[in-house]
Amino acid sequence: MSDQGKEVFRDSIGTITEEGKRNWIFPKKPSGKFYKYRTQLSWLLLACLFSFPFLKVNGNQFLLFNVLDRKFNIFGFPFWPQDFHLLVMAMIIGVLFIVLFTVVFGRIFCGWICPQTIFMEMVFRKIEYAIEGDRGAQIRLNKQPWNSEKIRKKVLKWLIFYSISFLIANVFLAYFIGGDVLLHYVFVEPFSHISALVALLIFSTVFFFVFAWFREQVCVIACPYGRLQGVLLDNKTVNIAYDYVRGEKKEGRAKFKKNEDRPASGKGDCIDCFQCVQVCPTGIDIRNGTQLECVNCTACIDACDFMMEKVNLPKGLIRYDSEDNISKGEKVIFTTRTKAYSLVLLLLLGVLSVMLFLRNDVEASLIKLPGQLYEKKANNIISNVFTYKLVNKTSNDITDLEFKLLSHKGTIKVVGITEIELSKQSLATGTLFIEIPKSELKNDREKIKVGVFSNGKKIETTSTNFLGPRKFR
Repeated sequence: MSDQGKEVFRDSIGTITEEGKRNWIFPKKPSGKFYKYRTQLSWLLLACLFSFPFLKVNGNQFLLFNVLDRKFNIFGFPFWPQDFHLLVMAMIIGVLFIVLFTVVFGRIFCGWICPQTIFMEMVFRKIEYAIEGDRGAQIRLNKQPWNSEKIRKKVLKWLIFYSISFLIANVFLAYFIGGDVLLHYVFVEPFSHISALVALLIFSTVFFFVFAWFREQVCVIACPYGRLQGVLLDNKTVNIAYDYVRGEKKEGRAKFKKNEDRPASGKGDCIDCFQCVQVCPTGIDIRNGTQLECVNCTACIDACDFMMEKVNLPKGLIRYDSEDNISKGEKVIFTTRTKAYSLVLLLLLGVLSVMLFLRNDVEASLIKLPGQLYEKKANNIISNVFTYKLVNKTSNDITDLEFKLLSHKGTIKVVGITEIELSKQSLATGTLFIEIPKSELKNDREKIKVGVFSNGKKIETTSTNFLGPRKFR
């Protein structure tokens, strides 16, 4: 890069002063092509976030993560604790997907999809701009004494912030207890669930603290993803970058002078207007190169493009680009590392697809009753007692269930009931006896297969160990 002196900016962060105090960031209100795209995407994602807990598919909540009751719905499909391996595989794929995108496109997730960025930049800052004004007005308001104007604006802003935080807390709670349950709590029995209300107020206060005070420090200090990108990015990663070759040239960057012959002077295209710095929500100077604090929000791109148009210079001085393309003109995106990540990702997606395809709607298990061996009955019949567990993962009731031996001749007797019925998304347990003639057994411990049938159709197969008398040779 160009000679800009020592990189002292890497020794500190923009949100902390040299004295260790909080340095408030007052970003200028962004505008431009990328900001418009981000706004549209943000409204779409916010609509999804607020609607998914109340959207139903075949009677199932679209997304539900009820850990206490062990109920999980993913895109309307119910999952049970028995499907935990699928959740683990999906999480691994999700992490690898983010890693792959970071390797290729940098911290694009943070600027375009991260809920923290979307709420902060597209909701809370917009409210702040509407009440307190743009950057200059906010700085003046912050410096002035606590008069009636400042109190009125600050209190109004904080009340709206807390109201939105309370709404966000309710929506997040709906993902964990269910949208219908939340609506029942709110509109039918609001005072019968004081503990839920207290939890909501606590989380609302946390959200308020994050968006009213902690703000961009979540991305700079708390979020581990900023540190992670340091080991994932390389010179071929497409990131938001300042074209220092074009911006500096021989004479470096300098203020724009009217009617000057900029190319002939040897000065770079950067007119040192500091608009990219003023618009940055984390308070960095993108011209210093890739930095941990950059969340790829594109605000600096829009600001720089606007200024380039004003002085009749080509846009794109700050853009999505790689270090190698800026310095060497190499436009290589898919490196060996990228191809390797992509291959592993495709393989894992294939494995997950197969696992989902093989997932049974009904799951059965037979467990030998603890402390029981076997019982000899008349006519050389050997009997074992088991506890059974049936899980119905579907949204339909399953009736006329019965067990049948598939691997041996014998009978199965269910204790206490004549007909097993399994309601939708429910679990049934009970006890049964499996009786097999001694002549059918070759060993004292033998694996047997049992089929679960509904209305004469086999819907599941399970296996267990059957104990018999030891045979002496």
